[in-house]
Parts: sequence; structure tokens; C-alpha cells
Amino acid sequence: MDYREAGVDIQAGRDFVDGIRNLVQKTYRPEVLGGLGGFGGCFALPSGYTEPILVSGTDGVGTKLKLATTLNRHDTVGIDLVAMCVNDVLTCGAEPLFFLDYLATGKLNSEQLTQVVAGVAEGCQQAGCSLLGGETAEMPGFYQPGEYDMAGFCVGIVEKSRMLNGSQVQIGDMAIGLASSGVHSNGFSLVRKVVSDGGGSWDECPQALGGESIAEVCLTPTRIYVKPILQALRQGLEIHGMAHITGGGLPENLPRCLSAGQAIEIHANSWPVLPIFNWLAEAGQISPSAMFDTFNMGIGFVVLVPPQQAETTRKWFETQGIPAYAIGEVVSGTGGLIGLPLN
Repeated sequence: MDYREAGVDIQAGRDFVDGIRNLVQKTYRPEVLGGLGGFGGCFALPSGYTEPILVSGTDGVGTKLKLATTLNRHDTVGIDLVAMCVNDVLTCGAEPLFFLDYLATGKLNSEQLTQVVAGVAEGCQQAGCSLLGGETAEMPGFYQPGEYDMAGFCVGIVEKSRMLNGSQVQIGDMAIGLASSGVHSNGFSLVRKVVSDGGGSWDECPQALGGESIAEVCLTPTRIYVKPILQALRQGLEIHGMAHITGGGLPENLPRCLSAGQAIEIHANSWPVLPIFNWLAEAGQISPSAMFDTFNMGIGFVVLVPPQQAETTRKWFETQGIPAYAIGEVVSGTGGLIGLPLN
């Protein structure tokens, strides 16, 4: 017997790494040392920092992978993986430097996983970070045929004096919500349940979605906010706090960027809820509170800015192709949000 008879093809793994080499190298920043294939990825710290702080983040894509597998479309979930990590790191004001991925499957399907890595590389290019390395694990009997799982890890850098930690947020600051591209990568267990319990099909094109299929809308990758926000900071835009709206929606994530004694009062109906969320609420008979506790509801990222800069900030992101809305303001309180439609 050998390893191949046990279900693991070592040569296929080597061929896969060789096949993705060009995808990885396209993401390299000048600070990358060496190339793909070592035991560890090496990265030199960028120059120009007095007190550099490294910021790290890790995440996965969740059960959105079930949808990708069902539809046999794997070119977008890699972008999701990068987005979930780099958007988190960004909330400290950090610039993502490098990213690593971990892919696990029952039997290595080179074509399938090459699509995944192509998405990871695309996400890294959107975020301006290097795909420094990764791991592909072939584990026979652990996953069903055609299934895989993935996780990512990102490291960013920020000058200590410019790091956002909640202390900069002031009463009266305005919350500018940046539009999401859709469901992003959270709440897919509920999305899948709505479709399956309703007897629907992923290929169905509800009128509410403007002719697009449920699958097309749901597989839209998570928006990456890194470059527009870093450029805004470099141009002197004053940002006091940031929040990435992921699992738990606005109620769970927005208060995480506040200081003690603060809350955020949300302005009702201050942004358009995307059609996919209205469709999910109706098709699944989901209450408003459950919708806001599960989904981003059309706001994927929030920046807190001084009130006199609110309109300038909103217009800046509009010029970058990201719809932006003044969705609330910081008030005195004991954390949490005030004014969401929770009933």
C-alpha cells in the first residue's frame, strides 16, 4: 500500500502548487522575500514607520461554501475569504500586508481549487496585500466528495499614534454607512433554509431581484473597503472609528468601535435596504429584529467622522463607486444602538 491508495495523492498536490504559482506571484508586494514553496513566508516590514503595530485577523466563509459547491461555482468565495479578514484588520486603521489561506478537502480537485485560489489572489489584489503562502490539506473520508473548507489569516500594519481603538470617538460624531454588495458572507445558514424550506430553486429569478437569480445575487463577493478608506486617511480625512458589519449585523458590530458611555442613534430609513434582504424577509417570514441580527441589511462597513466632515466623507466614497449614507450619530449611552426597527 501507499499514500495514494489511502486517498492522498502527493504528486497531485505538487502539481496544484505549481499550477497556482503565477496567481500567487501576481499579488506580491516589494516586501515579499523569497517565493512560494518554503516552510514559511517571509515579509520585510515597510519603511517609514516610527512605532509600527502589527494587526492580525482570521476568518472563514462559512456555509456560503455549500452554495458554491451546490452550484459548482468557486471563483468568488476566495474574494469573500480575503474580504472577511482584511476588512476586519482595516477597522484599526491598518493597511493589510500579507495573507495566508488554508484549504481542506476530501480529494484534491485541481480545477475546483484553482478557481478558489484565483479568487483569493483577486481579493488580495483588491486589498493591496500579498498572498504570502498557504496550506492545502487532502483528508479522505473527512469531507464529502466535492466539498472543501477554507480559512484565511491576514496581517496588517499601522502607526501606533494613528491606530483606532475607540478612544478617538466623540459624542456627536456621524456614522457614515458604506453600502454592502449584498449578503456578503454571513447568514447563509438562514439563506439556505429560506430557499430549501420554501421549495425554491437557486436558479429562480424573483421579480424583486430585478431579473437576477437568487444564486447570482447570493454569490456576489463581499466588498473590500481597504483601498478607498486608506486613500481617504492619506488625504487627511478624519476618521474616529470604523466597524465591519459581519455576523450579528449592525446591532453587534457597530458598538464595537465605541468608547464607554457611548451609543449610536440610528436614523430610520436613512439607507436603501437591498432587494435581496426584502425578498429573504418575505420569503422566510423573518422578523425585522432577526433580519438586523443576522444580515448587514445593505451596510457593509461604517466610519465615524466629525459632524462637519460627514457630507465630505459621504461624497468621497461616492466618488470611489461606493454608495454612502449618513445613518446615525454617536450619543451618550451604555453601548448598543438606538432606533433600529426591532419589531
